[in-house]
Amino acid sequence: MTAKESFDIFARSVQDYHRYDDIDHAVENPYPAGSIEATLYEKNWVDAVQWHLEDIIRDPEIDPVAALALKRRIDRSNQVRTDMVEQLDSYLRDVQYAGVTPLPDATINTESPAWALDRLSILALKIWHMREEAERPDASEEHKARCAAKLAVLLEQQVDLTAAIDSLLTDIAAGRKYMKVYRQMKMYNDPATNPVLYKK
Repeated sequence: MTAKESFDIFARSVQDYHRYDDIDHAVENPYPAGSIEATLYEKNWVDAVQWHLEDIIRDPEIDPVAALALKRRIDRSNQVRTDMVEQLDSYLRDVQYAGVTPLPDATINTESPAWALDRLSILALKIWHMREEAERPDASEEHKARCAAKLAVLLEQQVDLTAAIDSLLTDIAAGRKYMKVYRQMKMYNDPATNPVLYKK
């Protein structure tokens, strides 16, 4: 699967989410269960929900109790997102490229393919929302022009990031690069490693 195909799945998820624009709406995944496409779609849906949770929690008049509940939900969402990225990397390493023997001079990339795809998923959300702002009927012309300029940069970034991911995947398939799956090991979610929790 190319990065362009992955982006198209992310963009479809973003569009589908905004048909409801509801952080509690259940994902209706159009792809076969267990497929890489289904994982990418669900991954972006998680990102879309978290995007809107981050918007809600920034309301200056939010009830503190509600804000705390949202913060807990964002933490859980972050862990789900991380787990899904690691699942994608494990699939790429253990299934997609399992038969590839790295060349003697193969090098490792600064980030894994799945973490690059994670950035592409977030970029799909940025593009959707920046386009929305650039076309917002009640916004000033200055606001729309400013957002249109930002949108142009995001679209350029989409081209560059897509090409870079495809180049990385090509290099891994050819043995010029190799990959590892580094677990994020988020310590704040673990009662055994967060001192605020284990000192209770």
